[in-house]
Amino acid sequence: MALIKTTEEDKIEIVGEYKAIQIRQATIISEDGTEISRTFNRRVIHPSVKSGDNWVDYDTSSESAEVQGIASAVWSDAVKAAYQNAMDAATPSGGSE
Repeated sequence: MALIKTTEEDKIEIVGEYKAIQIRQATIISEDGTEISRTFNRRVIHPSVKSGDNWVDYDTSSESAEVQGIASAVWSDAVKAAYQNAMDAATPSGGSE
């Protein structure tokens, strides 16, 4: 009776005007080759992050090769600029987090 725990990115979606990437990761528990449990964790990544008063590109180096490829395909300079402008407009003056 061997329990095995595996994880996989089982769903990757591109959402919205600013091409947010939603990543769903499944954690699968199997016993003797039969799946007995599956749970999900979802996270969203955006093309840019604000560091102090400056915007920097999201660092995809820790992401899977598939997510990196999707990000480089959909996160054009125009998408990044539009996202940054929208986030700056939504943030009250003087309020960087």
